[in-house]
Amino acid sequence: MKFIDKIPDSWELRTLKSLTTKEIQNGYSPNCPDKPTGNWILSLANLTETGFNITGVKPAPLNDTKINEFLLEPGDFLISRSNTIDKVGRVILFQGEIPNCSYPDLLMRFRVNDEDVTRKYLENYLKGIVARKYIQSCASGTSVSMVKINKRTVEKIPVLLPPLPEQKAIAELLSTWDEAIEKTERLIEAKEKRFKWLVDYLIIDKCKNQKWGKIKLHEIVKVVKGQQLNRSDLLDNGKYYALNGGVEPSGYTNNWNTLENTITISEGGNSCGYVNFNREKFWSGGHCYSLLNLKSDLNNEFLFYYLKSQERKIMNLRVGSGLPNIQRKDIENLIVMKPRIEEQKQIAEILNIAIIEIDILKQMMKKYKEQKRGLMQKLLTGQWRVKCDDVP
Repeated sequence: MKFIDKIPDSWELRTLKSLTTKEIQNGYSPNCPDKPTGNWILSLANLTETGFNITGVKPAPLNDTKINEFLLEPGDFLISRSNTIDKVGRVILFQGEIPNCSYPDLLMRFRVNDEDVTRKYLENYLKGIVARKYIQSCASGTSVSMVKINKRTVEKIPVLLPPLPEQKAIAELLSTWDEAIEKTERLIEAKEKRFKWLVDYLIIDKCKNQKWGKIKLHEIVKVVKGQQLNRSDLLDNGKYYALNGGVEPSGYTNNWNTLENTITISEGGNSCGYVNFNREKFWSGGHCYSLLNLKSDLNNEFLFYYLKSQERKIMNLRVGSGLPNIQRKDIENLIVMKPRIEEQKQIAEILNIAIIEIDILKQMMKKYKEQKRGLMQKLLTGQWRVKCDDVP
C-alpha cells in the first residue's frame, strides 16, 4: 500500500478487518435525560488525542431497551466516524473505565483476536502515522468542520504486525511515555486547582475582609481601544500573538506595542490577557481594550490577576443584543480594589511562581508527547526494532 514503504523482516501486513472477531458496528444515540440514571452514553469528547477521557459522558435512559445492544465491554475498541479532519478516526481501547456504558452513533465499535494482535499495540498503531494518513485520505464531507469515514474505510485500515512478543515489547515501551504523560496531566490539574485557590485566598477573600482602597480604573490607567487592520499588515513582522490565550486574532497589526507590558480586556468581557513585551510581541486588535500608563502605586501584574479574578463581574458590563459588548466608559468606571504596593507585589510574586510551575509542567508534557510521537513513528513502522529482552 502507498502508505507503507517497506514491510520489515518477520512482520506482516494485514487489514483491520482480518483481525476483528466481531463485525464493526455503529452505535446508537438515544434521547438522553437530564438527570443521572446509573446508565451512561459516551460522546466524541471522550476520545482524546492521548486516550480516554471519562468526563463528559451523558446519562442514558432506563426505558430504552435498545441501548443494551450497544453496551461496552472491556477490550472493545471505539473509533470516531465523524469529526473534524484532525480528529476523525480517533481510537481508544475501552477498559471498563465507566460501568453500564454504551456508545453513540458517531462512534464505531470492534473487537480483535488476541491470538493475532496485542490490544495495546493495536491501539498505539491506530494512533500512529500510517493509520492516521490512511484515515484522513479516506475522510469526506461537504463541510471542512465535519468529515466522515465509513465501515469499509475502517475495515481496510492497513496494519503492520510484528510477531506477538515484539508487539508486547513495543506496547510496553510506549506505555512508559503514557504513564509520564498521565502523571504530568494529573499534576497540572492539581497545580491549576491550587492556583485557583490562591487567587480566591489572596484576592477575592481579601477584597471582602480587608480594608483595601477603592479606585476607578480610568484613574490608574489609560484605556485604549485596539485597531482593526488587514492581514497584509502582518507580512513584514513574522509572527503575531493574540492577547487572549493564544487564540488567532480577528485583527492584525504591524504596529507592535513598544511598552514593557500591557493588560488587555476583551470587548466581550470573557477574557483578560497579559503580555510582557520583553518576551514576545503582541497584537492589539479591534476587539480588545488595552490598559496603558499604569500609575506608580499599582503593580501591573497584581492588576492583571485582580481583573482576571473579576471576569464574571466584567462580563456583566456587556450591553446590546446578539453579540453584546462592553462600552469603554463602563470599563473606565470599573471599581478596582487595591492594597498597599508592597502587598500587591507579594501577591503578584506568589501567583507568578504558581503560573511558572504550571507552564514548566505543560512544557514537559509537550516534550513527552513529542517524544512519544517520534517513537511511534519509528517503532510502529519497524524502522527501529525492539529486542524483547530489552524491555522489562
